[in-house]
Parts: sequence; structure tokens; C-alpha cells
Amino acid sequence: MNTGVFEYLELDRVHFGTPAADALHTEASRRGAQRVFVVTSKSLNRNTDAVRDALQRIRPQVVGLFDHCVEHTPRDSVIALADAVRAAQADLIVSIGGGTVIDTVKVALAENLTRIEQLDDWHMRVAADGSRVVPQPRRPPCRQIAVPTTLSGAEFSDLGGCTDTRFGTKQGYTGAFIGAAAVILDPRITVHTPDRLWLSTGVRAVDHAVEALCSVNAQPLIDATSVRALALLGRSLARYASAPEDLGARLDGQMGAWLAATSIRRTEYGASHGLGHALGADAGVPHGITSCVLLPAVMRYNAEVCAAQMAEIAVALGDASTPAADQVEAMIARLGLPTRLSQLGLARERLAVIAQKGMANPWVHTNPRKIADETQLLALLEQAWD
Repeated sequence: MNTGVFEYLELDRVHFGTPAADALHTEASRRGAQRVFVVTSKSLNRNTDAVRDALQRIRPQVVGLFDHCVEHTPRDSVIALADAVRAAQADLIVSIGGGTVIDTVKVALAENLTRIEQLDDWHMRVAADGSRVVPQPRRPPCRQIAVPTTLSGAEFSDLGGCTDTRFGTKQGYTGAFIGAAAVILDPRITVHTPDRLWLSTGVRAVDHAVEALCSVNAQPLIDATSVRALALLGRSLARYASAPEDLGARLDGQMGAWLAATSIRRTEYGASHGLGHALGADAGVPHGITSCVLLPAVMRYNAEVCAAQMAEIAVALGDASTPAADQVEAMIARLGLPTRLSQLGLARERLAVIAQKGMANPWVHTNPRKIADETQLLALLEQAWD
């Protein structure tokens, strides 16, 4: 008999299809926010009108804006944001952007951070005895409202990633209240997202659903949301490839990413996520692209112990007679995205370093087919290379 615990997020509401300006006004009003601090990306803030338009109904309450988020969320950007939010005495943060923006906010809220060195004490890690260390920070002084522009799903978790550039490693931070208090899914604001970023984060959402279904501690609710997510994402990404202006298809993708992301920190992922963190931090590869080049290989590696789940994934993707890994790989190729590590410009000898770093990631240790050492990880990376 299965046993387990499902923990819900401290997430009050999800607005979907509503214009961001209207939903932000609703949230700020309900919360009585008087000092709103905005976090976004340089490209979105400086090259488009998206941020200005989204803030039009709450402009009088905006007391500051930070657009210096950096991909993979290096530690110094987190401290810079924490300092800015503290100086502004913000009572609400609005994050507008992709996973980098939302994660920068999460980690900045994880504790009262004033120095980079403090981050050493707050990240999740594997202890010498193999146990998992998960520090729990105090409740932050304010919450964030997230307006995502990609399909990464970062807005639907209380897990933030941050890179320690000294060692080229990605570290995770969590806390009950660092995630979004409300999420606004507005497909209109996503038209500014570059095609490659939109599509690759869509594959990242597929990765969430696949590894959740195959998880060593799968959950009944997550099984249901993951299957539906795969159907929505498959349909949405295929439609986007031929009609990127279709807002309905974009919203389907956002809904699929939402359903897939319900698994984040609710189930244990496997080697695609674990190795993806190592690859991303070591070589600067975006997480959407790490899923493109790793997920099919990891699915094949796990196929013998996840036969029932792989069959369910194949059906959800639309073809019960074709192996799930083959369908995922074919989908990635049709989207014009890389399917092999060798397409990323890495030196092949770097794979050994990535395997070594991967062994420090908790999700490598919860892969459904046991991975005991670097040799196995290196062999898996070699399969993803050719």
C-alpha cells in the first residue's frame, strides 16, 4: 500500500487569460499594497512596452524597479536585489519575466540577505552521510506576484535556483513563502519572448511532467496533472511552431506548464533535472536546452524500470505505438531545438566534470534507475552526446 504526503503551496490564486494590468490591479488592491517593487529583465523592460503596460493601473504604488537579473541567477545578482528591495521598503514584489527573474526574487526572499557568504548556509544539499539538508528560512517581509513570460514553471514552486560562480555549481533554496502568492498567466505578454526560449522552456515543462510520472515517490494528484500537461504541451508547442500569433495556443502552453509544475518539490525528479543543473551551471546552458539534450537519453536509461509510466507518457503524447523517448526527441527536433550534447559546442572531455558535479545533485540520487557513481553518469552523458 502506497503512503505519502502532499504539501500544497502558499499560493492564493492563479489568474489565467486575464490581462496582466487588470490582474495586477486586483492583486495589489486585495493586498492593500502601497509600495510595489518590480523585478524584470533588461530586454523586456528596455526593449518592449510590456512592463510599462502591465503596470499601468498600479503605477502610483510602484517605488522601484530592478532589471539586472542574470541568467542562472548568480549570487551577486541576488544580493543586489535584496539590497534594493530593502532600501525601497517594499510591501509587495511584482516579478515580470521568465524563470531567471522569478528565481532571483525567490532566493532574495529566502532570508534577510546582506552578504553573498550568507548563501552558504541556506542552500539545499546532500550531507556526507547521504541525507538531504533543507534549511528553512524565516517568513520574508513581503510576497511576490509573478507574471511569467516563459513556460519554465518557476512561478509555481517554492524552489529557487542560484549559481555559485566560484565553483560553477547550481544550488537550490526553498521556503514556504518565497514562491508566488499569486500567478498571472497572460498570453499577450508572452509575444515578446524569443521563439527559442518559449519552445525550450516548453520542453522543460515536458521534462517536469515526465520525471514526475516516473518519480520514486509519485503522487496521485501529480500523476493526473502530468498526463494532462503532456497533452496540452504537445498540442500547444506543435501549434506554436506554425502559428506563434495564436494566443489560445500560448495559453494552452501556459496551462500545461502550470499543471506540470505542480510536481516541483512535491515529487522527486531524476537525472534529467539533476544533470541539467550540473550542465547549466558548468557550461552556461539554459535549463530549457538542458532538457532538450538530456531528457530523451534519461528516458531511455530509465525505460526498463518505468515501463508502465513510459506507456502512459506515449499515449499522452499522442502515439501509443511509438516509444515515449522517441516521441519526445522527435518533438524537440521538429521545434528546431538541439537533441544532442554535441550540438552545444562543449568539449567532449568536459562531460567527466559535469558527471562529477552531477553526483552532488540530490535529484541524481533519486533517479528511478539507481545511479551509484560518476561512471554511470558519464555513460549516460555519452549516450546523450551522439
